[in-house]
Amino acid sequence: MATTRRKGQTRQERERLLAALAAPVPAGGTGPRVVSVPGHLFAVDPSDYQCSLLAMQLADEWIEYVAATKITTHAKVYRQAIIQLCEYVDKELGPEVAGVSLASGDLFDTLVAWELALPEGYAESSTRPNLMAAALRVLLTRRDDHPDRPLAPELARLAHSRVLLGSGEKTERDEFERQEKKALVRAAWRSAHATRKRLNEGWALAEQGRHPDQGSWVSVPDLLWGLAHEQITTDDIRRILPPSRQWPVELQEFTAGPGRVPVSHVARLQLCRKLIARLYPTTLDLHAYRVLLMDATGYTSEEVASFGEAEVEFLPKGVRLTLLKNRGGLQRHRAFRDQLTPAEPNPDDDGQLTMDWPRREASEVVRQLLDLTARVRAKAPHVTDTLFVSAAVPGNFTSVFRRWTPNVSASSFSAWLEMMGVKIKSDHHIGRMRKSVKVEKAIVTEGRISAAADDHTEDTFATHYAQGTTLRIMSGRTIATAQQHWFDQALARVDGPTVISGAPEDVDQGLLEESGLSAQEAEDIMTGQLDMGVSHCKNPYQGPYSRPGELCAVAPLRCLECRNAWILPTNLPQLLLFKAHLERLRTILAPLVFARLWGQSWVNLDAVLEDRTPEERDQARKHIDAGQAVLNLPLAANSEFDA
Repeated sequence: MATTRRKGQTRQERERLLAALAAPVPAGGTGPRVVSVPGHLFAVDPSDYQCSLLAMQLADEWIEYVAATKITTHAKVYRQAIIQLCEYVDKELGPEVAGVSLASGDLFDTLVAWELALPEGYAESSTRPNLMAAALRVLLTRRDDHPDRPLAPELARLAHSRVLLGSGEKTERDEFERQEKKALVRAAWRSAHATRKRLNEGWALAEQGRHPDQGSWVSVPDLLWGLAHEQITTDDIRRILPPSRQWPVELQEFTAGPGRVPVSHVARLQLCRKLIARLYPTTLDLHAYRVLLMDATGYTSEEVASFGEAEVEFLPKGVRLTLLKNRGGLQRHRAFRDQLTPAEPNPDDDGQLTMDWPRREASEVVRQLLDLTARVRAKAPHVTDTLFVSAAVPGNFTSVFRRWTPNVSASSFSAWLEMMGVKIKSDHHIGRMRKSVKVEKAIVTEGRISAAADDHTEDTFATHYAQGTTLRIMSGRTIATAQQHWFDQALARVDGPTVISGAPEDVDQGLLEESGLSAQEAEDIMTGQLDMGVSHCKNPYQGPYSRPGELCAVAPLRCLECRNAWILPTNLPQLLLFKAHLERLRTILAPLVFARLWGQSWVNLDAVLEDRTPEERDQARKHIDAGQAVLNLPLAANSEFDA
């Protein structure tokens, strides 16, 4: 039996369920059990099953549980568990099924077998089998809590034990892409502006009309006047209007659109819906305000639709809202401050919308929503816990002013996206908006989880919100940037010196300046003021091995690993002496220790000497033998410790 309000459900079937809801069956009585949640009717009829006693007992527990907990669409999980269990029991027990009830211990093995068989009808990683098994245990536990309701001890133990199935794998929804979110916010402002414009024009047109009995029943202003002043009803329009083919062109185009003729058998219903939509906001209109409030506050879809007029307090520079989160049982009072931005987006002269819209002004969105829904709230005084109320005309031609039902297929979020021309990749779920705002907050707070997780735990943020593509990409970029930074630092520390080749007489100040030194640095090198022993240093006070501003403390031992070092042809004798020093260390130190301490210097020194001709090296050795070249090393260089 189809019980949800979806395409394919007949009017008669829905009317039968509504009648059953209006006259509920007492516990243990005969008849369908019906649960109403926004946008849906869920029902279990025990007479549909051979194990009708078992179905009745579970359905009664389900009805009470939904009423006590105020759960909404999740109620269908419990209904599905009851239906699937009853179908399984009918199939497995056969003729013996009639007397089966929760008081019978013989049902234990059947319940266990049903639970273990649940995954067969679902994908391998589905979470649904676990949810249904847990839902049935909740109903059994509830029954066990009432001593006057018989429950077999074996079933009571089963109810209090752990579910036999794994929880499955839930695929987390990703946030909207940056451009998608921007398009959503802009579309929401366009929609909000268009809705207010439509309603203002509708009421202005109604003021031009009069009672249809005095004017005309095929005049749009007169029909609007009658509905606005409650002098006529939509059912009067259904009864009195002539067939649509006799309507004037203005009324036909008002109903079906410019240049179009309404379909005769639905023309009156279509006209009534168009008339009501000119006077009151519809379900589609309110999607825009939910998007804007989620963007402005950063809270969930459930919370931004959970406050009524009494939970709104306007501040000098913002608004304070009382937000309710049913799933967590949390009620929070939050103040949202205004930004210094224009008060409202309006079209430009050329018809294009302005770009500097107040994206985060919650007070402005709340003011507009209060004004937009004021007339509907006046007609639905029983709805006090939300500003999201709308008008509708169902198939029975009654004007209904009720709580917003955004999940109806024809007026769903996906339908609003299509109407506004917003292209969204992947899932059309409003929860992705919440994740997008969370990602932005994480970016603004530079990744501080404590700041981004300001309305839930840090564990929830890490497991639910931090798994989005944007934060993963940013984390990867951050890690790659950090790695590149330290890699560059490491390369900078082991960068070899700059080597000037050629004959000594060819090196002058001009050549050094052309090679990248300043005039002062080149002059100081040429006059020997920057000679560090085995090389010259362009800035001994900015070495990579000492603090900035301090004289380098490792020269000349580390000059061959320093980016500040400049080696001239005249340094060749000292380089040969330094090589002799390193060769002595190679005979003293273990190979691994030498490579760790002096490996880079040895490689760089070898590369420098390879650039010199044999004649240049022989000439340098003559200078050494003649005592014209000396290598001055610190005393510590003469002692090495294998530590």
